[in-house]
Amino acid sequence: MPRDVPLPTGLKPPSRLAQLGELALPLEMLRYGLGGHHLIGAPRGDGRPVVLLPGYGASELSMRPLEAWLRHLGYHVRDWGMGRNEGRVARDVERFATQATEWVQADGAPLTLIGWSLGGVIARETARTYQQLVREIITLGTPIIGGPKYTALARRFAGRDFDAIEREIHARNLKGLSQPLTVIYSDRDGIVGPDIAIDIYNPQARNLKVDATHLGLGIHPRVWRIIADTLAGVTKPPK
Repeated sequence: MPRDVPLPTGLKPPSRLAQLGELALPLEMLRYGLGGHHLIGAPRGDGRPVVLLPGYGASELSMRPLEAWLRHLGYHVRDWGMGRNEGRVARDVERFATQATEWVQADGAPLTLIGWSLGGVIARETARTYQQLVREIITLGTPIIGGPKYTALARRFAGRDFDAIEREIHARNLKGLSQPLTVIYSDRDGIVGPDIAIDIYNPQARNLKVDATHLGLGIHPRVWRIIADTLAGVTKPPK
């Protein structure tokens, strides 16, 4: 059962410093290259079907490095097959559920969904509405609480009633999720405020903090190791 929590208050968008930090992605990539030791000894996969969902404005290409890593481990990995994520969550949940139904019927097994940023919102809402399709959910820097008001992209949604959106998201979250949840977030996220990228509703949710920019979450070696361990049933976060 989900926790009956009040509407969260005191939430903040990412700091200006964190937003500027997103511009340092090339340097972050060099730093991540030195973190390959996190991947040593990662557990092999069991062949389960895994689907990767990109973030807002991104396409399947953004998930290719993670896809290659998971294929290397032995998972049956697909991208979401819907091109660029245009931010139309309700529409995309329905479109994705139609495709996911075909995959589940073909595989004979529910899907593990890994969503980056807004891709994680689509993964969670698919799991909420179509429980039989989803085995497990992993999100990377996903805005779980509050909505666009607490992101660096708020200006793109000018004219929307942010308070109404926040209340709607809270009401949806109170319905809870039944699947295992791993929620990866960062205090250095310059796109999604870290306050809204955690799950305070579902008691089974594991909120795991990493040191990464938002744009670096999908290529961070420690994030990859957390994903590998999670899929293999190892719940203790790597050091």
